[in-house]
Amino acid sequence: NKKPEIARCYLPYDANSLICTMEHCLKTKNKVNAVVASKHPSYQWLNMKDTVKHFEKGISRFDFASNDIGDDVDLILACCGDAPTLETIACSKLIREYLPNLKVRVINVIDLFKLQSDKKHPHGLTDEEFDKLFTTNKPVVFDFHGHEGLIEELVYTRKNRNFHITGYKEEGTITTPFDMRVRNKIDRYHLVLMALDYLDIDENRKNEIRKDIQEKLDKHNAYIREYGVDLPEIENWNFND
Repeated sequence: NKKPEIARCYLPYDANSLICTMEHCLKTKNKVNAVVASKHPSYQWLNMKDTVKHFEKGISRFDFASNDIGDDVDLILACCGDAPTLETIACSKLIREYLPNLKVRVINVIDLFKLQSDKKHPHGLTDEEFDKLFTTNKPVVFDFHGHEGLIEELVYTRKNRNFHITGYKEEGTITTPFDMRVRNKIDRYHLVLMALDYLDIDENRKNEIRKDIQEKLDKHNAYIREYGVDLPEIENWNFND
């Protein structure tokens, strides 16, 4: 609700991106810089050189988590925020294990107002830039560290109407870190289920994957209630394993 000339909002996804963000913000003048960051140890997704490039763009494809080639893409997984970034990257790995021939593009947003049109915000992408990243019709599953309606407001003028957004749903009971994500449906398993709803693939294969994902969710629910901590495969998860 602040004027676009002064308002900025950044959601760094790891330590390097937080360093870049704060260095930038501390050098600005006459700006309201909102930074949403975690205080917990987490994964380091990009080295500093690549992080600087990504921050300067404000939004870009995560090459290491994507397997699309050029314009050949079947599904776009987008994320904004540290927990959504982790879960989206984990989701991309899961989906490619289930559907190895599927072309998946992972896009991270660190500068939130890149999503808005350049006609409304000085940081916004042009329609051509937006379409190059998100296409004009491919399904986009967007995991956001906030309320879903904000992303809907920012992208509603764009050509691609195939956006499917999940975000914070006010499920605030403190259980385990991963269960908090499950309760708000921003976790890797619910992201896979969302993606399946919009993919043009065999229905029998969809149902097989849905069954397996539900079993994983049931296992998670049973485990945290018995032990009070997240499953080892969640706590010790590694993208490169």
